[in-house]
Amino acid sequence: MCQVFVSADPQLWAHRSRSIRLHGVATSIRLENLFWQVLHDIATRDGYTVPQLCTRLYDELVAERGTVENFTSFLRVCCTRYLALQLSGEIPQDARIPIRSLTVGSGLPHPPAALRH
Repeated sequence: MCQVFVSADPQLWAHRSRSIRLHGVATSIRLENLFWQVLHDIATRDGYTVPQLCTRLYDELVAERGTVENFTSFLRVCCTRYLALQLSGEIPQDARIPIRSLTVGSGLPHPPAALRH
């Protein structure tokens, strides 16, 4: 089992920091290269740059939750949900279909009770 994971290109888990402006305030976001690639794919699908996508996600998170506690972790979850929703068929594989044109339900179930605190 482990060979499936350990044989991955080490560049995928290498970290890269990017400086992104959220409403004029520069912030540094450090993510693994794989997550930057998924964010790029999501952004491209809707005609955004990665910084524009990050700003949009930040704004929508603030509007929904009122606060942002760990934006970097939120971005990782966004990437993971995007890939999982593609696998489940809730987001089409066809990258020409913008995500903003889709109506997706809750998609993934809540985490197992063992992971909730």
